[in-house]
Amino acid sequence: MTISSAHSGAPEAPTSDEGRLTVLVHSDDSATRAEIVRSIGLRPARDIPAVELVEVATPAAVVERVEAGGIAALVLDGEAPKEGGMALTRRLKTSVFQCPPVLLLIARPQDRWLATWSEADSVASYPIDPRELQESLSSLLRARLS
Repeated sequence: MTISSAHSGAPEAPTSDEGRLTVLVHSDDSATRAEIVRSIGLRPARDIPAVELVEVATPAAVVERVEAGGIAALVLDGEAPKEGGMALTRRLKTSVFQCPPVLLLIARPQDRWLATWSEADSVASYPIDPRELQESLSSLLRARLS
């Protein structure tokens, strides 16, 4: 669907042909993905280019898209069943060279330590607060663009 931690030496943020930043959104639940997409909108902040949000429903699709390249950031559902966002984040961070930054959605504040274990770059809370989600994603994208 098109809606159009900074490290020294990090790769430049990938953009689509239209100059938009591609953000991958994962949840096994289509309603959750739709809520994430609505919350992020066309541009998460004025100083960030427009985004192209790509929705995927399975961990395998996440891995395939990340390995193919061109992803500026990921928003993963930490509450997804089977291989949830935390385990998926950990797998990506340990196996993908220069993995894009990951924003992990968590339901319980006490899950922040698991997000740290998974090497997520940022967290946002359920229920989704559009402003918090936009600010967290914008911070990741700013770091990627700098």
